[in-house]
Amino acid sequence: MLVKVCGAALQGIDAINISIEALVEPGFSITLVGMPDKAVKESIQRVESAVSHSGLDFPRRKILVNMAPAEVKKEGAAYDLPLAIGILAADKKLPAERLGEYMVMGELSLDGSLLPIKGVLPMAILARKMGLKGFILPAANATEAAVVNNLEVFGASSLSEVIGHLSGQSLISPTEVDTRGEFGKAIEDFPFDFAEVKGQQSVKRAFEVACAGGHNILLVGPPGSGKSMMAKRLPSILPPLTLHEALETTKIHSVAGNLKGGSRLMSHRPFRAPHHTISNVALVGGGANPMPGEISLAHNGILFLDEFPEFSRTALEVMRQPLEDRSITVARAKYTLQYPASFMLVASMNPCPCGYYTHPTKECTCTGSQVQRYLGRISGPLLDRIDLQVEIQPVPFNELQGAPDGESSEAIRRRVIAARAIQQERYKESAGVYCNAQMNSRMIARWASPEPEAMKILEQTMTRFDMSARAYDRILKVARTIADLDAAASASAASGQASSAPFDPASAVDSPITALHMREAVSYRNLDRATWGLKL
Repeated sequence: MLVKVCGAALQGIDAINISIEALVEPGFSITLVGMPDKAVKESIQRVESAVSHSGLDFPRRKILVNMAPAEVKKEGAAYDLPLAIGILAADKKLPAERLGEYMVMGELSLDGSLLPIKGVLPMAILARKMGLKGFILPAANATEAAVVNNLEVFGASSLSEVIGHLSGQSLISPTEVDTRGEFGKAIEDFPFDFAEVKGQQSVKRAFEVACAGGHNILLVGPPGSGKSMMAKRLPSILPPLTLHEALETTKIHSVAGNLKGGSRLMSHRPFRAPHHTISNVALVGGGANPMPGEISLAHNGILFLDEFPEFSRTALEVMRQPLEDRSITVARAKYTLQYPASFMLVASMNPCPCGYYTHPTKECTCTGSQVQRYLGRISGPLLDRIDLQVEIQPVPFNELQGAPDGESSEAIRRRVIAARAIQQERYKESAGVYCNAQMNSRMIARWASPEPEAMKILEQTMTRFDMSARAYDRILKVARTIADLDAAASASAASGQASSAPFDPASAVDSPITALHMREAVSYRNLDRATWGLKL
């Protein structure tokens, strides 16, 4: 008897349909075709043991299993469950009538229990798209798949439970998750707060601007000045994920297998901090078994690269295209995949090999050529793509001892959220654009046109320091964000005094970019200056 079971395979962060066709006939052999990898071929041994421990006899007949389409490589142990169900149904130990209503995926233990698998969320999205009634999978993955509406998700802990459900003897209750309700109740609890940071007001302001507009930022300063310490507090002032961003981010981490059992939607923006020994493939994605890299795992969040010049030159250069396109295309001989990579790059570095070139009290022991060679590890084109370049100095002892607590992350975050609300209103007609850093050239011309005096300041700066056209766009984007922060603060203050309607973001989408905004924006391009790093 020939039966078909619906499964899925991952391609990038999406899933495609895989049809598992099982045929049981007189004879004695087991053949598995359809381009299975070693893990899939080994599944027959796991399936045989799981079936026996579930109280059924594994068929001792001729078994032929085809996994279509044959040109797609099938990888991993997630096909154990559909293979077991297909073989049992083809041997008439299970009714085959209802198999066409479900997608079935899961890894089997030898005792028949079901183990969690990766990539459940995109599989569930595919099942809904195909119009299937439900998705049968391991219980540990049920809540993750249940965030997809209009799809019944049946989480089973063993092969016996799946058999009972399909035979109608003991039905599994569907897992239900109120996606919007759960997302609305998500509490963001951050372990670090900017209130703990003494001094460094200019750096905090730069972080506020970066988070408000989604801009890339580079911190340059001597060891112990607080670069890493403040970078770790950035998630506490980022705006919360929208529902669309949460689904998109959860999908990537589902494919990577980063979601813990019982996970639903990710409520925190990702913060990824890979070590500087990371390989190119681990950073951008790909590999023999394609997986998203760190730049995709940081999608809708932060990619923090500490000790920036210590990363390999090739690893840094492969980020140039994703920083512009906000996606990465991994092309290999056997496959071409595209992963999203809209992340906020936060990098930190010392100003020289010894670290004390800009230190106010400690003497730098490096020569001028050593300083230039060290800074030269970061290429000009990559540096050009970093919107804010900020110098940081150590906090003096008297400020550490006597200064009051700084402004809390909650207060800063309120201003960031208000500025982002303006941007969401501004770009509501532009698909895929959520913040100022994502503006294209046409949007810059429409929304980031400065006043004449501000344009004069930009022209003088560009001419004096011989900046590139890309730097021109980046400065305008940052100036637009600073103007948004200013407009949000002014509107909030006015609405508070008038005790009338709350702040309306639509009233500030066309707020002017003044000379004051432009001066602050150009001040964040320190490393573009030809004299920076020269020992005189």
